[in-house]
Amino acid sequence: MLRTALRPRWLGLLAVALLFVVAFVQLGRWQLGVAEDKALKEQLEAAKKVGVVELSTVLQPHSPFPGELSGRPVRAMGTYAADEQVLVTDRRLDGQTGWWVVTALHTDAGPTLPVLRGFVTSPDAVPAPPAGPVTVRGGLAPAESPVSSAGLPQGQLRSVDLSVLVNQWSGDLYNAFVFLEQQTPASDLTTVPTPRPTPGINWRNASYAAQWWVFALFALWLWWRMVRDAHRQDHPAPAAGEGDPAPRHTDDA
Repeated sequence: MLRTALRPRWLGLLAVALLFVVAFVQLGRWQLGVAEDKALKEQLEAAKKVGVVELSTVLQPHSPFPGELSGRPVRAMGTYAADEQVLVTDRRLDGQTGWWVVTALHTDAGPTLPVLRGFVTSPDAVPAPPAGPVTVRGGLAPAESPVSSAGLPQGQLRSVDLSVLVNQWSGDLYNAFVFLEQQTPASDLTTVPTPRPTPGINWRNASYAAQWWVFALFALWLWWRMVRDAHRQDHPAPAAGEGDPAPRHTDDA
């Protein structure tokens, strides 16, 4: 069968089949990308419909952070504690490396909320938070994984590690922090966008992607089937009885 497959005719058809395979695989990848984009769009639209809620209505201090609250827009009112502030190192925004400014907000509801007020490119150029009452609005986020801060100047961390802040700041700490989007009075810092949710899958478009990949396999199978049929035509199987030794006759005594 290999000799049949190596004939110019079948090699040419194999090249055509491979072109179809490449096209079908790329179409499948495109459909998969569409599936992820649609799922992300649906998640963002659902988040917009939810609207902004008071933080105290969806989360309590010391309680575990529910995954579904990640990115949830919330609002809180309170007063910043200027002496309860940390800088988180090695952060990037718009191609620049700098620090996140995270400040404690003592909310009117009682607990303390870490607020990521914004981004700076120098640890010596951090505007002080407003002195009076403020209203903040932004997206919720869970605590980041702990990272050793050995070797850093005092007041700097390598992650938003709430297990460190709970021992440094006063009040009951929310097990979350907020990416500040709006503040009254307005903030002087460059805000950091709330991370987009991890895209899921739109299964309808994902099924279209699977169909394209099935077509790719079918193209290869069809070529193999044609080669096999051609080989069988060139090398037909012996008819029943052909090639069998002639029966031996013995004379009766």
